[in-house]
Amino acid sequence: MNASFGSAQFIQSLPVPRATCRFHVLIEAANFPYLRRYLGCARADMLVEDMAARLRGALADARVRTVGRNLIELDVAGDAPHELDALMAAACRAFEAPLDLDGEKHRVKIVIAGAVGTWQADEVTLAEEAERALAKAREYDKPVTQAIEALPHDAKKLAEELDLAIGRDELVLFYQPKVHARRQEITSAEALIRWQHPTRGLVLPGDFIPVAEQAQLIRRLTLWTIEQAILDAGRLRDHGYDLRLFVNISGQLLSDDSFVAKACRMVAESDVALGFEVTETSVIRDPESAIANLQRFADIGIRVAIDDYGAGLSSLAYLKQLPARELKIDKLFVTQLTSSNRDPLIVRSTIDLAHALDMEVVAEGVETHAALALLTVMGCDMVQGFLISRPIAFDAFVSFLREDRHRRAPETTRNSFNRLAATWKRG
Repeated sequence: MNASFGSAQFIQSLPVPRATCRFHVLIEAANFPYLRRYLGCARADMLVEDMAARLRGALADARVRTVGRNLIELDVAGDAPHELDALMAAACRAFEAPLDLDGEKHRVKIVIAGAVGTWQADEVTLAEEAERALAKAREYDKPVTQAIEALPHDAKKLAEELDLAIGRDELVLFYQPKVHARRQEITSAEALIRWQHPTRGLVLPGDFIPVAEQAQLIRRLTLWTIEQAILDAGRLRDHGYDLRLFVNISGQLLSDDSFVAKACRMVAESDVALGFEVTETSVIRDPESAIANLQRFADIGIRVAIDDYGAGLSSLAYLKQLPARELKIDKLFVTQLTSSNRDPLIVRSTIDLAHALDMEVVAEGVETHAALALLTVMGCDMVQGFLISRPIAFDAFVSFLREDRHRRAPETTRNSFNRLAATWKRG
């Protein structure tokens, strides 16, 4: 039994007198919701095929079938019931190494369960027993997964490894483009940090940024990010693309005068355009210091963007004081834009408010042509999301720009735009 990465196994046995056995195994991606949020729905729906391919390579004698968005079933013949243990252990080992998904390493945590019966056993009954076992496996696996993901005892070790990683070549910036909705031009891109850990694989920001903040590493990490973004902006210019790159700034740093002075010096001494994204909640922590330091950024040409607007307790009193040039509508509202009655009203009013305050609006989380069309009709200035591009490494970003992939809007988007434009004007 292998539970080193959150797997749980239950074996439900049917009567097996003395004939050849039939094994029915179910394998489920336990962290599918998390991967879907990161990869986007379209790519996540292909994950099960990647998992199936891995299993086919590891279990040559098994019949592997995908039976859902994140569920795979195996049918295998055997000679004795105890062979099911070895079969399931082999399936677990197949996912010890992360999957390569479009050049990124992602570890898939699985829940696995199986049933065994005679070769003459009814297939429907065998499948039902496997499904019952999987339900038990999910129940058992839940506390195991939570304990692993929380890692309270491992935070110190992770912080120590991160401290070393900043000085090594383990950190890398990925870029997600922002596209002007009407001109269909890439105007800028957001820099998103990734950690290519030598043994853990790809560690996402949500797993190590909180640790960096708790361990007082966020200042050093952010200065590294600014420095790398400056270098990458220069490399982009060498390729013929003069884009503004945006770096996320933790709320802890907005009241750190030493950090602000260092960041301003780094940007002022460079000849590239940068932007800083800050959340509205980070400003509310210490509004006096935050507003003053954001003004210092703006005074030297750093473009300030308010990130995740609407996700926190939005304060108009602070918003009107901020020297921000961009307002980013949180994807919470954008992803439900075409399936909710209230979200379009909130988004439209936010766009009007931002324009009244002389700010451009960026919509995050754009994943569908209908959402893109509706945002364009509403007057949204820029869009960002998986419909255009996932965050991608520098070389892939250069290829993206060279091939003008963002211009490949299919007829679906144009038809949606025309239909929604007419509807919106009538309304």
